[in-house]
Amino acid sequence: QVQLVESGGGLVQPGGSLKLTCVVGTKISAFLAMAWFRQTPGKRREMVARITNKESTNYPDSVKGRFIISRNFADNTVFLQMNSLKPEDTGVYYCNNDRGSLSWGQGTQVTVSS
Repeated sequence: QVQLVESGGGLVQPGGSLKLTCVVGTKISAFLAMAWFRQTPGKRREMVARITNKESTNYPDSVKGRFIISRNFADNTVFLQMNSLKPEDTGVYYCNNDRGSLSWGQGTQVTVSS
């Protein structure tokens, strides 16, 4: 069972920034793409960033221009730089491959509030 460990969340004011880190317990090069997901109460888990092995990235309109996903093959880590945070970005953030087929980690809580 591959372990996913997310960190870097916290409480931040609107307009602030956070950088999330995900340590993946296997070679991320084995997957076509890695992604970050967000879950908020009462809503389905949604993908907020995706990066392929060829560095192609995808974002939904809700975060485009504010979030940046990156990854490091050497360390098997995936990052999410979040800028200009809004209260609606509040949620628990998870990483996984883009199919969400790995066992989900604990996630990291992000709260955007003044």
